[in-house]
Amino acid sequence: MIYQGNALAVDLLPSRVAHLVFDLKGSSVNKFNQQTLEELQAAVVKLEDPQIKGVIFSSAKPAFIVGADIKEFTAKFDEPENQIMQWLEEGNKIFNKIEDLSIPTVTLINGFALGGGFEMAICTDYRIGTSRAVVGFPEVKLGILPGFGGTVRMPRLIGADNANHWIGSGSHIKAKQAFEEGLLDAIVEEDNLLEAAVTLIQQSNEGKFDYQKIRQRKTSPLPLSPIELNVAFDTAKAMVLSKAGVHYPAPGTAIQVMRDAATLDRAGALEIEHRGFVSLAKSEVAANLVQMFLNDQFLAEKTKKLSANAIEVRQAAVLGAGIMGGGIAYQSALKGTPIIMKDIVQGGIDLGMSEAQKLANKQLARGKMDSTKMAKVIINIKPSLTYEGFDKTDIVVEAVIENSDVKKKVLSELEELVRDDTIIATNTSTISVDELATALKQPENFCGMHFFNPVPVMPLVEVIRGTRSSEAAIATAVAYAKRMGKTPIVVNNCPGFLVNRILFPYFGAFSQLIHDGANFRQIDKVMETFGWPMGPAYLLDVIGIDTAVHCQEVMADGFSRMRHTFDSATDKLYEKKWFGQKSGNGFYLYEPDKRGKPKKHENPDIDTLLEGVRSTPRDFTDDEIVERMMIAMCLETVRCLEDAIVETPIEADMGLILGIGFPTFRGGALRYIDSIGVKAFCDIADKYRELGDAYQPTEKMVAKAAAGGKYYG
Repeated sequence: MIYQGNALAVDLLPSRVAHLVFDLKGSSVNKFNQQTLEELQAAVVKLEDPQIKGVIFSSAKPAFIVGADIKEFTAKFDEPENQIMQWLEEGNKIFNKIEDLSIPTVTLINGFALGGGFEMAICTDYRIGTSRAVVGFPEVKLGILPGFGGTVRMPRLIGADNANHWIGSGSHIKAKQAFEEGLLDAIVEEDNLLEAAVTLIQQSNEGKFDYQKIRQRKTSPLPLSPIELNVAFDTAKAMVLSKAGVHYPAPGTAIQVMRDAATLDRAGALEIEHRGFVSLAKSEVAANLVQMFLNDQFLAEKTKKLSANAIEVRQAAVLGAGIMGGGIAYQSALKGTPIIMKDIVQGGIDLGMSEAQKLANKQLARGKMDSTKMAKVIINIKPSLTYEGFDKTDIVVEAVIENSDVKKKVLSELEELVRDDTIIATNTSTISVDELATALKQPENFCGMHFFNPVPVMPLVEVIRGTRSSEAAIATAVAYAKRMGKTPIVVNNCPGFLVNRILFPYFGAFSQLIHDGANFRQIDKVMETFGWPMGPAYLLDVIGIDTAVHCQEVMADGFSRMRHTFDSATDKLYEKKWFGQKSGNGFYLYEPDKRGKPKKHENPDIDTLLEGVRSTPRDFTDDEIVERMMIAMCLETVRCLEDAIVETPIEADMGLILGIGFPTFRGGALRYIDSIGVKAFCDIADKYRELGDAYQPTEKMVAKAAAGGKYYG
């Protein structure tokens, strides 16, 4: 044994090739934490022994190295810039030393090699992978860029164009593409990895392969003329910026870093990379995107724990077909759970099956599904006008019309036809789960499952815990949602649950602004610039004005602060039966484009219609619009947390991001408050005190502000 640590070990093979194996103790994966880096530094010193003829780097775990230890890694971001620079420089000394060893080096990639893990791999001379290898640099998705030589070595290994795509997109690249583009030198069976690496090292020592030439390329400037450099990098930067948008600076910065470093040697290029990394690491966007990554891990772990008591779902059913039922049925069948789709009329069945077929055809056209898989998905959906087979179901999702009396009647009838242990979930967006549970003899088997439309696209499912919902009911709904490929968040029962309860004060602020004389087009533009995928008027048209009016009534009955004291713009549209996209007219006009998707146009009659609800038109600053819209939403998020509708700030924020497209780079409503400062936010809210209770911070929030507290520790 040449070296033994807690993160890696080095042994000498009979061929006199050193074999360094990453195997981080106490972890299911290898990651670059400080311990691993320190041990790697110590091990590399041992590799300079003249008797060693080459080095192989591999993993004892199912993946190579998945990247940095994100919590430890991002704690560095709070340090002064000079300390971050020093940390990067020290880390890169280790990678440079590996690259500069006097003997050939090979990395074996048996699974994921991402971020720092892939930077480790490309500092060696060669890389051999299995067919299940996945490599890449996802750093830009965390708001940063590779900091251990990724932007330096990649363009010199595979050319500027490929490097721009790999690093600028943050994509995971599968083995076949990595081999074709030159990042993998060979793909072999896992059992043959070590033998292949030894052979490659022996042949390199015999002169059959020139590993020194590879090193020279990686440590020298890019061999491109000034014109070629401009074409390669300027074109890529423009494309990346058009996709990422102005709120996500990391992809554009990464490409600019590669451009600025292209004419420099390794030392100069690394200095450029370090400066680019530090500039991004100190940004609010990076902090929020890293927190998003941690939030995803938190939700995954919580889902795993919540699912522990779940009933195994081998057969599901959905009551109510149509677009929503068809979407639920498709998603269940797609992920491997057979489902019965029942309706009371053939037209509903036809619409539901048509929706499922349309969704499958889209996947087929995009190459994400073959015809065999598509046939299996459709076969796994059993359309029915009767309750035949419901006695064998493990979970039934009720998705009939959003009417309390109708739902109660259906639920009561359903309960008599399923097993005593079948879980029944209602897909409702506003109706009280406790109210619906009064129709059941076994309310402990009942909970809510609020799917968002369109079901295959929207990642969130709110699992609503009623007063009498059992842990088994919640666990089964959570596990089923997860199996469907969704992110479940458990919320407690209240009008609107979590997402709609928070959304409607936002819509209320929009209605108030129009009433006070604002132009809805300006509001839409300002909120889209803020980062929303669409402004509130456009969003209302997409949701449906009739749906919004119904939900608004429910919310107002539950929370007096959400009741309008005036005729709103949506009221006027509803009276006119302008329901948005579904009717072709709303705040905007809609007509199908070539692909059948509704395309937005100006509605020439809307201003006349709104004259009755607008006071004298007046100019609002963009900041004033943002403040009025966001304060109402953020304060309702605070109330949901204080009312224990959700357990944690993470779940509140992730519900908004996954459910209604809250700007990801802002991290959610509570992260947004923290970024402003709780006290500063309360001071801003105080400017709008006359607008009513929806703009009043809670007592607990005021106390938190006075104490200098935050929602995220």
